[in-house]
Amino acid sequence: MPLRLICVNKYDKPIDNCQCEVLVVRRLIEAKIESSLDNCCPVTTQMMSESEAREVALIFDALSDPVRLRIFSIIASQPETCSCNLELPVGKSQPTVSHHTRILAGAGLIEGEKRGRWTYWHVVPARLDLVANLLRS
Repeated sequence: MPLRLICVNKYDKPIDNCQCEVLVVRRLIEAKIESSLDNCCPVTTQMMSESEAREVALIFDALSDPVRLRIFSIIASQPETCSCNLELPVGKSQPTVSHHTRILAGAGLIEGEKRGRWTYWHVVPARLDLVANLLRS
């Protein structure tokens, strides 16, 4: 008999099996990435492995666009931010904001939770700490 996963979101609402499997796989991938980067030192103190360099490049690539950097700073400045509150400050349409938040989320810098029509975003503290550690000299 296959193992059945029952997942709930942070609001204790059940989510369907498809969403659950995606969350479990994503958490496993994130745990693997974070554990491999936990000991990553500032770039000035030791040479990075190829996998560390790829992961860090993904983060810096996500932050290299001015619009994404502004979106990231807006999200980081608050405990959580609705995607509906990102369009006006950056002067971009909803599809463009969605594209940029998807890239930031793909780099593991932000996480979102869909509530109705909108997604509510928050910064992933461990990734923010990683970026700060990498830049520290």
